[in-house]
Amino acid sequence: MQLESIKQVYLVGIGGIGMSALARYFHKRGCLVSGYDRTPTELTTELQAEGIHISFTDSIESIPPVFSLAADSLLVIYTPAIPKDSPILNYFRSAGFSVKKRSEVLGIISGGMFTIAVAGTHGKTTTSTLIAHILKHTQYDCTAFLGGISSNYNTNILLGNNGVVVVEADEYDRSFLTLHPDIAVVTSMDADHLDIYGNADSVVESFTMFAGQLKNGGSLICRKGLPMENGLSYSAREKADVYAENIRVENGCFKFDFRSGSIAITGVTMQLPGLHNIENAVAAIQTSLLLSIPADKVKAAVEEFKGVKRRFEFIVKKKEVVYIDDYAHHPEELRACISAAKTLYPEKRLTLLFQPHLYSRTRDFADGFAEVLDEVDELVLLDIYPARELPIAGVSSAIIYDKINHADKRQCRKEEVLGLVAALRPELLITAGAGDIDTLVEPLKELLSNA
Repeated sequence: MQLESIKQVYLVGIGGIGMSALARYFHKRGCLVSGYDRTPTELTTELQAEGIHISFTDSIESIPPVFSLAADSLLVIYTPAIPKDSPILNYFRSAGFSVKKRSEVLGIISGGMFTIAVAGTHGKTTTSTLIAHILKHTQYDCTAFLGGISSNYNTNILLGNNGVVVVEADEYDRSFLTLHPDIAVVTSMDADHLDIYGNADSVVESFTMFAGQLKNGGSLICRKGLPMENGLSYSAREKADVYAENIRVENGCFKFDFRSGSIAITGVTMQLPGLHNIENAVAAIQTSLLLSIPADKVKAAVEEFKGVKRRFEFIVKKKEVVYIDDYAHHPEELRACISAAKTLYPEKRLTLLFQPHLYSRTRDFADGFAEVLDEVDELVLLDIYPARELPIAGVSSAIIYDKINHADKRQCRKEEVLGLVAALRPELLITAGAGDIDTLVEPLKELLSNA
């Protein structure tokens, strides 16, 4: 299907962060856009305010009539998270409409563009958003499809006037294999999505295939230690082809010096904390230098980067209490989040409120979750958020809880959280998870702001 022929777009699962970016993209192109999602959220409310029709009933009757007729110019996009028995999805399939995954549509959009694709089990959202920010801030420009809401631009879609696109390359369901980048960045390859891949070796194999899809003359940038060949390595922990050194904390911000061959950028300030974010910045800076953007402009852009919502996002920042919200839902993401918080606030007692995401991930990484959650001073563990999955016999958040050694731990239901936090009076609170734990952010903000 050619991009120019698309006049109407229906998205099954429109409320997802990647799907909503596509909805906004086509809406801004002048297409008639509509979609379905299971429940209303802040994001679906924003889409409706922008003029996009959304239904919350998975039935054929909820599809606006105009989307039942225009077969030639109608594109139907779906997310793999939608159940296979979805009446809406199966209607469009059986009726012969053009039905494509979100990743396939990104492949169509980026096909004729200079594509910068960022992949990784962790770090891809922050890194791709930072690259897009640098390109916008320096007026190099780009279009960008982001896996989170940029705090600088308050959106997950940026539109540009040149032929450059930045995309977050999602490994779930091997989606990133629809992309053929000019520059590929690989931030990490930890075992995840084992419900799809089966084992860690298959994850590595898929990432290797992604890196192999570089266009002729393209550039690969990968974190040092990953099993990748023929790419530039980067690190903030050791010497590599591209690296950060002289890392320090000054006035509550991380600073570092960047090195790439004969290029040195000294005293780079990063508003986001943690070694992992310095590594993300190193990859983003190197990507920008490959585009011949002057180093001083890149440095200035990095210093203005405010991050991504729900990625170590400060919600309350007072002397008495600091509250941070984070999307971390894998043991290594939690480890990075906890480490960054402890580095910034070594004197504060850390209370972590964690909601496990997916039964399969909880089962596969119970030991890893328990190990990292042992590092906090106080733990509050919620029930598993199932997302797309049905329950698995014998799997609950208790299998993590029972493996945690320290005594200051609690299990509770979501509706009990506010009362418990009020009683605990935390000094440093982190809420973490990829489920609906974000619905607690505003109530907790109000509670702690008035404490």
